[in-house]
Amino acid sequence: MFDVEKIRNDFPMIRNNPDLIYFDSAATSFKPQPVIDEVIRFYETRTCNIHRGDYDISFAVSKEYDDTRETVRRFLNAQRKEEIVFSNGATSSLNIVAINFAKKFLKKGDVILTSLIEHASDILPWFVAAKEVGCEIRYTPLDEKGMIDLIGYEECFKDNRVKVVALPYVSNVLGYIYPLKELTRIAHKYNAIISVDGAQGVPHLKVDVKDLDVDFLSFSSHKMLGPGGVGILYGKYELLDQLDPVFYGGGSNARFYNDGSIILKETPEKFEAGTPCIEGVLGLNRAVEYLEKVGMDNVASYGKELTEYFISKLEKLDNVEIYNSASEAGIVTFNLKGIFSQDASGYFNKQGIAVRSGNHCAKLLFNIIGVTETIRASFYIYNTKEEIDRFVDVIKDTTIEKCVDSIL
Repeated sequence: MFDVEKIRNDFPMIRNNPDLIYFDSAATSFKPQPVIDEVIRFYETRTCNIHRGDYDISFAVSKEYDDTRETVRRFLNAQRKEEIVFSNGATSSLNIVAINFAKKFLKKGDVILTSLIEHASDILPWFVAAKEVGCEIRYTPLDEKGMIDLIGYEECFKDNRVKVVALPYVSNVLGYIYPLKELTRIAHKYNAIISVDGAQGVPHLKVDVKDLDVDFLSFSSHKMLGPGGVGILYGKYELLDQLDPVFYGGGSNARFYNDGSIILKETPEKFEAGTPCIEGVLGLNRAVEYLEKVGMDNVASYGKELTEYFISKLEKLDNVEIYNSASEAGIVTFNLKGIFSQDASGYFNKQGIAVRSGNHCAKLLFNIIGVTETIRASFYIYNTKEEIDRFVDVIKDTTIEKCVDSIL
């Protein structure tokens, strides 16, 4: 049984901001008390570096850090914990794949297949990689709503030039859950690898990387109840092991010599140079445990329930234009007719409602939905239908005059 009121009690941000309605979890999520406690515990009782100190607390924290790798492996149902790399964010993880894979495995004339729905963090690294190597960027066909056309998608492979596919599991603007297993099957049919932006998918859906068969999956701790400053890169071991690090330094090497030769540590440690965000990784462990306790099937079904409820309410209003009425994953994107999105969100802020406005880092999406700026409301496990009702009442009464007054 999903008890949202019990869940809300676990989040200090809700207790300490009783008048705030927070609908921007796609940007970053609130943190439950166990995650906060874990970060504080590190600072108050365990502050030290890992894998370096010859003393008890360093041994203990090093083990907890390494145990988190196993926790994430279990969460994703990966084959082995060595397939889990910690980075400083999903953006970092996506860059590790794009830049290193391109340099090592792509050549001039190869095609990188992506889409017009991509977040900047997914598509820009491939732009850079394509330019450096001389590859072509190709965009998979989308229908008028922004859903991937599977027939058109497969057609993109017919000249046997597509070597890499870069797509999201869930669009950060449209909230659509893309058929990742089928997209992967088709990519592998033509001997291409697939790198997935999982920043919006992993926090909301039950993910089984062995079943999906994806080659790489990148996501962030801070969008799934964990601390900021931590990203996760999952990669099939045989592929990860062939990639070179982006960064070099302490912690990533076994030895180096005055002739310039370097002996790197094994995968995944070779990708983790320098002192990591230790407290963030330990907090991520608690965040994953919290989500597992709630149950990812419950997370997904509740997110879909809230999304459909909000859309059903908006569809009854004549001053709203919705751009993703088929959304399932906690994201609803819309505009108020005749009102600039950021003016509207500024007015909503005055009413105690936090939403995102703008292009949401998906600057090519206007080719599909026809506008560059939108309002995005995004939900998570601590949101309620009562909050949605309050928001709908505000939207009903929003006028351009009220928005202007709220700015002046």
